Amino acid sequence: MSVTLLAGTATTSMALSAADPAPAARTLPAAGAPAAAAPAENLIVGYKSSAAEAGSNDAAAADVAAKGKKASKKAKFERRLGTGAALVTLGAPADAAAVMAQFRADPDVAYVEPDSRAYALAVTPNDTEYAKQWDLFEPTAGMNVPAAWDKTTGSGVTVAVIDTGYVAHSDVAPNIVAGYDFISSSTAARDGNGRDNNPADQGDWSAAGECGTGSTASNSSWHGTHVAGTIAAATGNSKGVAGIAYGAKIQPVRVLGKCGGATSDIVDAITWASGGSVAGVPANATPAKVINMSLGGSGACTATYQNAINAAVGRGTTVVVAAGNSNANASGFSPASCNNVINVASTNRTGDRSFYSNFGTIIDVSAPGGETRRATDTPGTVTTPENGILSTLNDGATTPGAEIYKPYQGTSMAAPHIAGLAALLVSAKPSLTPAQVESAIKANARPLAGTCTGGCGTGLADAAATVAAVTSTPTTPSFENTADFAVADNATVESPITVSGVTGNAPAALQVGVNIVHTYIGDLKVDLVAPDGTVYTLHNRAGGSADNINQTYTVNASSELANGTWKLRVNDNAGGDTGKIDSWSLGF
Repeated sequence: MSVTLLAGTATTSMALSAADPAPAARTLPAAGAPAAAAPAENLIVGYKSSAAEAGSNDAAAADVAAKGKKASKKAKFERRLGTGAALVTLGAPADAAAVMAQFRADPDVAYVEPDSRAYALAVTPNDTEYAKQWDLFEPTAGMNVPAAWDKTTGSGVTVAVIDTGYVAHSDVAPNIVAGYDFISSSTAARDGNGRDNNPADQGDWSAAGECGTGSTASNSSWHGTHVAGTIAAATGNSKGVAGIAYGAKIQPVRVLGKCGGATSDIVDAITWASGGSVAGVPANATPAKVINMSLGGSGACTATYQNAINAAVGRGTTVVVAAGNSNANASGFSPASCNNVINVASTNRTGDRSFYSNFGTIIDVSAPGGETRRATDTPGTVTTPENGILSTLNDGATTPGAEIYKPYQGTSMAAPHIAGLAALLVSAKPSLTPAQVESAIKANARPLAGTCTGGCGTGLADAAATVAAVTSTPTTPSFENTADFAVADNATVESPITVSGVTGNAPAALQVGVNIVHTYIGDLKVDLVAPDGTVYTLHNRAGGSADNINQTYTVNASSELANGTWKLRVNDNAGGDTGKIDSWSLGF
């Protein structure tokens, strides 16, 4: 099976892009703290524990008023802080020096200091092309990335980009770590040999008919470098674009050359990138916690793909894949249709599903993939480059030329947005499992501003909301089954989860996450079955003709032993509508 990269239009698997004229270099204004301190409006006064003012608000109020009067300033006791200190208001911004001098002269005062202000430290990047990266910051259809940078930038995380390799680019180079070339065919690889430790992109151009009867000629896409820039381009370096997880490292893993890439090479790349062993290939010194695969081909997920993905996830690696660019149901494409992946659809600048993006109940979440042309424009043209995803590239038509920046469109561009977000999450909370990363991204997505026909997952990923959620919530033992179980008419199906390693009983607030795809949830009865057979009803034929169940239920399971096999039982008690258990989880 051969696969291709997933940037372009619905009519071609080649990356479609157009040059975007660069503006004069400029530094964007920072959003950090002001250069000079503002006049103080309030003071914080700490009295010594032996002083009456330390325990009596009345005594503190009298003391504050007296000191203000001596300094010829208005001063008033406002309230106690949680530390026991007194908050003193001066009524308006003022020079507080005279009042502070009165407090400092008092032997009963331990300290006095201005009630200074703090500011968000996520400044607007000074990268010269940042203003064009609507996909990061625009409120309508951007992914709300800058607000996440206060908490995490992806440091300590390696993201493997399984793609065409990497062509040297100074805006990505600071974040590149050693990768590998897994292309077995020297002809496809164009480097004169088979597999080696040099993942340099040699170009994936082809002549007409070279990639099959009727195939058109195409230039080199430098696709892997474009993907890498979206994830982790250097940021704050006064040039180019900003990366979503700019503190992370990129591991280029080359699998796509002339005429795409072979499944056998790709699954070995998945194995190696995640820290597994591949015969004849040296061990990966920096295994990736996140894998991005902006590639795919037709056909349902094969056992070969699924086994490699399952093993990678078992090693703790989150696997992100592009849904595909055929404006069709993603269930007919691979590896998008595999389990244990985050399957990403593409949205445009107005918040609608991109016209080319695959769709369906198998989509997990959406992210900006852009549109460099409108659906009604001539295929192969570039009419709206400003609405594409701008990233790092090369201007060589066949072999490498000069580094440039260029907008592309595609689910290939959407997937690295999610890979970058996954890196932010794992950096912020290294204990997160792949299942928890996926669950957090899906749970904190926001509704699309526009429309999506066919299904776009839980919505548009929101970086700031997702990072905030995982950093404010303690990690609890979590177990998940992401395998699909068909829900047929007038039938019952069960999906199991085996829990182990949890001490004692289940909690009184067991979190049961349920994701059922069904076109008439009023037909369904959904039960949680404990290991001893006790049944807890979660949903009992409510909701009428509404689609899908995607929510978390709280169950008092404190009488149940935690360890054992739990089951989600779904009974469809009517005809005419079917669906599936897409995934479910237990959070202890």
